[in-house]
Amino acid sequence: MQTINSAFQECDQLVRDFEKVIAKPLIKKTTIYYTGIDLGTAYIVLAVLDENYRPVAGAYRFANVVKDGMVVDYIGAIRIVKELKQELEEKLGTELIFASAALPPGTFTLDSGAIKHVVQGAGFEITKLLDEPTAANAVLKIKNGAIVDIGGGTTGIAILKDGEVIYVADEPTGGTHFSLVIAGAYKLSFDDAEQYKRNPQNHRELIPVLRPVIEKVSSIINRHVQEYSVKEIYLVGGTCCLAGIETIIAQQTKLPTYKPQNPMFVTPLGIALNCTQEIQ
Repeated sequence: MQTINSAFQECDQLVRDFEKVIAKPLIKKTTIYYTGIDLGTAYIVLAVLDENYRPVAGAYRFANVVKDGMVVDYIGAIRIVKELKQELEEKLGTELIFASAALPPGTFTLDSGAIKHVVQGAGFEITKLLDEPTAANAVLKIKNGAIVDIGGGTTGIAILKDGEVIYVADEPTGGTHFSLVIAGAYKLSFDDAEQYKRNPQNHRELIPVLRPVIEKVSSIINRHVQEYSVKEIYLVGGTCCLAGIETIIAQQTKLPTYKPQNPMFVTPLGIALNCTQEIQ
């Protein structure tokens, strides 16, 4: 089901603004900069907002430092975040001090310390650490329904009622699994399969190949939403950039399924929107 939902107008505009400042940072007078750091399985994304929480700069890089939502290359993660921080500081002509970060729901006790240390090790003062679907909802502003964040390694689910998160879950299965299927079907290396998957021109051809994995993601969603009166599903995360994924999930869950124009940047922007000057 294609997104023509008015609820996404503000979200899509924010993402479009962010895409513009990735290409050309906005140099303007502001009293403070807020940075959101999204340590994903496939990409690390930094989103920088001004004092009015509007995008002024951003950068992202493909990385293999996180696996299934957990930091597995601590030094590599610090190095990439530090490099992206320095790149943005040079473009903006200022130091970036405050940052927030996020991690998959249900992993706080396992990995929150590592995420904090990565952010601090890169030279930031961390002001907030939250779960990814809650971060995404800072942009989506959903009152009721399920936010499904399909990242590189995991599928995170947050169920909202009256604007409050009442249930979260996270399970392995994400873009990495999509790439493994493509690699096997086309006899490609994993990295070549990743590149092939990211080209929108290949999406129509890939949908039949990837359908079993998308159906597995759908079954994960079904299992977690069945005890709640969820009426709509909202997709975010880089893996949801696959054209047509929302149609299959809607068919399998029998629930209206929506996604923003560029679901990859929703969570990083939501993380940045949660950044403050108050050190937690």
